[in-house]
Amino acid sequence: MPARTVLILLFCVLGMAGVGQMSHAAKRPNVVWIVVDDMSANFSCYGEKTIQTPCVDQLAEEGIRFSRAYATSPVCSTFRSAMITGMYQTSIGAHHHRSGRGEHRIQLPGGVHPVPVHFQNAGYWTCIGSGLPGVDSSGNSTEADRLGKTDYNFDWNAKIYDSHDWVGRKAGQPFFMQVQLHGGKIRGASEAKYDAIEERMVAEFGAATDSNSVELPPYYPRDPVMLRDWATYLDTVRITDHHVGRVIDRLRNESLLDNTLVVFFTDHGISHARGKQFLYDEGTHIPLIVRGPGIERSQLRTDLVEHIDVAALSLAAAGIRVPETMQGRDILSRDHEAKQAVFGARDRCGEAADRIRSVRTDRYLYIRNFYPERPQLMPSGYKDSKLIIQRLRQLHADGKLNALAAKLLFAPTRPAEELYLYGQDRWQTQNLAASVGHAEALAMNRKRLDRWIEETDDPGPETPEVYVLETEDQMKSTRNKNSREIYRKNAELYKRWASEGR
Repeated sequence: MPARTVLILLFCVLGMAGVGQMSHAAKRPNVVWIVVDDMSANFSCYGEKTIQTPCVDQLAEEGIRFSRAYATSPVCSTFRSAMITGMYQTSIGAHHHRSGRGEHRIQLPGGVHPVPVHFQNAGYWTCIGSGLPGVDSSGNSTEADRLGKTDYNFDWNAKIYDSHDWVGRKAGQPFFMQVQLHGGKIRGASEAKYDAIEERMVAEFGAATDSNSVELPPYYPRDPVMLRDWATYLDTVRITDHHVGRVIDRLRNESLLDNTLVVFFTDHGISHARGKQFLYDEGTHIPLIVRGPGIERSQLRTDLVEHIDVAALSLAAAGIRVPETMQGRDILSRDHEAKQAVFGARDRCGEAADRIRSVRTDRYLYIRNFYPERPQLMPSGYKDSKLIIQRLRQLHADGKLNALAAKLLFAPTRPAEELYLYGQDRWQTQNLAASVGHAEALAMNRKRLDRWIEETDDPGPETPEVYVLETEDQMKSTRNKNSREIYRKNAELYKRWASEGR
């Protein structure tokens, strides 16, 4: 019997019994989100061959695996702002990375509330942490348990979370838990970090991943630095998989698993040159697995879904009314109609002011660059601090990149429109926007994106005044003098580009 049917029957029985809200809530399923930083769908059940991920694979075996789930934003804070409200980040004004935290404040639109508020109002205990007392989000032992990552770009009340863990709830009280894992961020951005991960892998898993065994996208050179970084990244996938297994074991050992909806997903793709912060699949395609009461085993869903749908399906599973204004959809509902398109947006990340929008259909990925006169790899204090980006820039300066890498990563300008064909172009390297044979698809998706921008009240770029407030606030919070100076110089460049209409 489908999960939704089971829940509806349960609530009908409870309603006829006339029980109060607290006892009603006590019969509801627990809801656990496992949210992972900076990680693409590099799991065995999604086709990864270099490593094995038995724990995530087991989740998929016991539930539903979505093969075409996408983030509506490819960077942490905007993704999480959308995730926790079930709204497109553009619709709530939270679409610029790490914004609204200084002099410039962002308030949620009227009627929009973070998901934990809905759960608390329904009698749930709300918590956010590592899912393992005494263990941090990177899987290391700790003496100081703490709340997990939030990173929301709007004003919110810390009281929406009761604790870092479900252990403190009342007897029989259902809980909504976010297990926040450091994921791909564990690998860091330096040789010292790589060394530490490799030592950890030997100690905990017997061996680190062999650099020469990894597969890279065709626009990344098989350079030792690039290969080692990707291998270290895959080791963080293995660490994450192990942590997930321990959380599931804990739920099982505490006799909670059978009545717990588990939703596993990542907050965007791998942090790399064309991944995180960009709207190609490397940056936005994410794993999404749902396991829980009434959900049939070993299901594969190939329809298009968005990460904001997690909010709606979770509320619905708990018997909580999904707000009519929520843009996420209950994709587990029996009457859910498959989406014809899903959307994405990238805006300012740090000092790097940008505006990119995308629409995906079953066959195409359409991308619009609102600042085509700017280079693909624009100056960015965050990205340029990474060893892999420094290496790519050096190889480019030395003329050692192949033509594809030079074109996609280091062209001085970008196409105003990009169009890619799924099934034939895994890494989105062949732009068909100028192809006569795909002109109809280009026009259709162009209109579809225009309509989405209008219907969702996409506000677009910040004003110059807000850009100054936001970037100055971030510089104040940057302790490293050299990093702060790089950020300042970059911000001046972006202000100049804006004044020139570039």
